[in-house]
Amino acid sequence: MRRFVVLGHRAITSADFKLDDLCGSTGRLDILLRCVNSAFFLSHAIRKDVEISLMLLGEPAPPKTVSIDGSEVKYLNPDDRSTAALIRNALLQKGEGERRCSPGIYVSERGYQEVLSNISKESKIFYLKEDGMDIRDAEFGPDCTFVLGDDQDLTPEEEEILMDYSPQKVSLGPISYHADHCITLVNNELDRKGARSD
Repeated sequence: MRRFVVLGHRAITSADFKLDDLCGSTGRLDILLRCVNSAFFLSHAIRKDVEISLMLLGEPAPPKTVSIDGSEVKYLNPDDRSTAALIRNALLQKGEGERRCSPGIYVSERGYQEVLSNISKESKIFYLKEDGMDIRDAEFGPDCTFVLGDDQDLTPEEEEILMDYSPQKVSLGPISYHADHCITLVNNELDRKGARSD
């Protein structure tokens, strides 16, 4: 299983946004939408052994966590607008605990620490950071999780929480890439190591 946790520091936590203004009215939710695309889509298929947790930390009611499970998801298309519609539908769901909004898509009010705590029970955690070891030298198990920020680095407090789970810092290269490109590069590296998803 490949997992990605993406922190959307300003990503809107209400469904009150327009699908034709994803860059301007959503607190850069558009970055997280592109991360979904990079996590799941192959040329003619969806990766079934991938999960992504989008941490929406913006106004008005943070945190919200939208999780997508590739083994269950339906109605996911490779365009930002339709993915935004699925997330908007998730944000409309009321209740407690984690709720299934549509096949393979879940929403909850779980915070960052709780998300990491749940994942760390079964997955080895990696922190994507420029000063980490080269990802090409890293060893990956059958279940690994990669944590990254949106267009902002993790805050010192977020880094401190993450360090409690003993992540391995790995670098994709000497320069910074867009978050969605980082996910593409991670998927490519794992594919090349033989952990191909289909």
